[in-house]
Amino acid sequence: MPAVESKFDPKDMEFRRLGPAGLKVSVFSLGGWLTYGGTQKGNIVKDCLQTAWDHGINFFDTAEVYAQGQCEIEMGQALKELAWPRDEYVLSTKVFFGTGRKEPNTRGLSKKHIVEGLKSSLARLDQRYVDVVFAHRSDPDVPMKEIVEAFTQTIQLNLAYYWGTSEWSAQQIQEANDIAEKYNLIAPIVEQPQYNAFHRERFEKEYAPLFEKFQYGTTIWSPLDSGILTGKYDNGIPEDSRFANNPDFFKSTIEKLKSDEGKAKLEKVRRLGKVAEKLGANTAQLALAWCAKNKNVSTVILGASKPEQIVDNCKALQLLPKLTQEVMDEIEGILDNKPKA
Repeated sequence: MPAVESKFDPKDMEFRRLGPAGLKVSVFSLGGWLTYGGTQKGNIVKDCLQTAWDHGINFFDTAEVYAQGQCEIEMGQALKELAWPRDEYVLSTKVFFGTGRKEPNTRGLSKKHIVEGLKSSLARLDQRYVDVVFAHRSDPDVPMKEIVEAFTQTIQLNLAYYWGTSEWSAQQIQEANDIAEKYNLIAPIVEQPQYNAFHRERFEKEYAPLFEKFQYGTTIWSPLDSGILTGKYDNGIPEDSRFANNPDFFKSTIEKLKSDEGKAKLEKVRRLGKVAEKLGANTAQLALAWCAKNKNVSTVILGASKPEQIVDNCKALQLLPKLTQEVMDEIEGILDNKPKA
């Protein structure tokens, strides 16, 4: 009897370990920030998830704060209707910001909110557990020991398998690991930071010791710098773009693009577009492949309001072998922003 063929073909999608864990995640993944539950609801969410799945993506990311909980509801409903085998996909959510309620214990990283906030997320997702739960930010009001104890408890309660951090400093991540070791608790394995060709300092410099010491994983967000690295904003703000749909959220970013610094940034994007063209790709695909080229990136979180964007973004996988040292040097010459050692 022939072996059952796995849905995920390594020739079509690359899979990487999530930090020191044995968990495997697709190098490109799909997140719901600023889209699902907000501008996109219903069948379009399910269509996006199915398109990602069909292209080998097995990791899906959300958070309690996204659309004040509606993102979890929309993605949870889509997952329920799609009915994929639960052991084949990886799901994460994040706790810290809450869902907009003003009561003091409905946000932050107290043990109460970590445990109850995750239970509320699971109810919205209609899931028994998530594979990874993130501390969406650090919380100076809560002792680090309580935070590590609380995330350890979520794992012991089978509400999650692993926990991670998001936009924590390297010092805070080190402290969490030290406390986990000292008190025999469970340490975080992964950070969710912003990382792209224009945002490099923390990832490439500050986190470098974490990659070396803990093999710390990363699920990076905003790999296209909120869409700037697609080239779509080179000549203004097009209709139905992320900036057009979220003008208040991106107000300062839009204003910065009008400055001399912003104009210089857009000129770099145009030059990157010419490099992409030579490689038979577009600017967005080059920017995504550039992120994935970094061996310390576990997965690149894509954001998509329609399936076509996912299809286009996933073509970045074919670019990876083309990013030779010569091409990377050419890109570095354009960016001119490599963090100093």
